[in-house]
Amino acid sequence: MPSADDPPPRTVTINHPGIHLSLTPDPLSIDAITSHVRSPKAGAIVIFAGKPPPLPSSYSFIPSSLPPSHFTPLPPLTPSPHRHDPRLLRQQAREIALTLLGIARGVKEKYGLQGIAMVHRLGTVPIGEESIIIAVSAPHRTEAWRAGEEALELCKEKVEVWKMEEFEGGEGVWRANRDGAVGERVGGSKGVEREREE
Repeated sequence: MPSADDPPPRTVTINHPGIHLSLTPDPLSIDAITSHVRSPKAGAIVIFAGKPPPLPSSYSFIPSSLPPSHFTPLPPLTPSPHRHDPRLLRQQAREIALTLLGIARGVKEKYGLQGIAMVHRLGTVPIGEESIIIAVSAPHRTEAWRAGEEALELCKEKVEVWKMEEFEGGEGVWRANRDGAVGERVGGSKGVEREREE
């Protein structure tokens, strides 16, 4: 299992005509990411900015009413002892970026987009800061709305990023980046338990 102490990989960026993708440990900027999709041919820009929830009260594993202290998305699980190797984490970040590229190309072509940008943050993400931003531009709003939603759903389905939801008191849960994914509870007096989102 990844450790919250693993160093985040350096920024990995891919730029193609009309496509900007990045995985970064740095705070995300909506304006900077949106600048990659602006076009005089675009009549609409749709932006999705995902943040860790301030209080995931729908999660049954919350040990108290306190919100998570921070949120740590990391690349997928890797076999021990290599999972702590920074070179392997960088390699996995590059593989994730290539998955994002496949998603971006498909969505851009399907909806006739002028541009698409998908940026995912790696490492610790404090509550209130964005962990992912997706921006799309299209000649018309309908295509932009649909493309933005599809890009997000494909990202959740295909991109192998794990997240550690940490709570006050040292407990936390590692989760895959999917709705309803099984999580693994760590820390606290109960040790490690398998849990599932409701």
